[in-house]
Amino acid sequence: MNDIRMGIIVAMLAGGVFFTFVSAVGVIRLPDVYSRAHTASQTDTLGAGLVVGAVVLAYGFESEVIKAVLLLVFIFITNPTAAHAVARAAYEEGIEPWTEGDERR
Repeated sequence: MNDIRMGIIVAMLAGGVFFTFVSAVGVIRLPDVYSRAHTASQTDTLGAGLVVGAVVLAYGFESEVIKAVLLLVFIFITNPTAAHAVARAAYEEGIEPWTEGDERR
């Protein structure tokens, strides 16, 4: 039972690291603020969610799990909200979205 649990924890940690890495690469590689905000919010939320989920599984049913679950809820609420605020601020400042054939990068 512990081997299966440890395997799930390792898989969740690996997934979290993968999605966080994809988010970092997306922020560097994507052409405009809208697509960067999109990748940063989605993949970072998933990456952090998987890592915090692995922490919850590692601790089991202890008091630290409540804090980790609250952190997970906080991440799921604040990451999309922050990305929306960044995209809305860019739109209100008149920043045009990148389109194919656009020379900006």
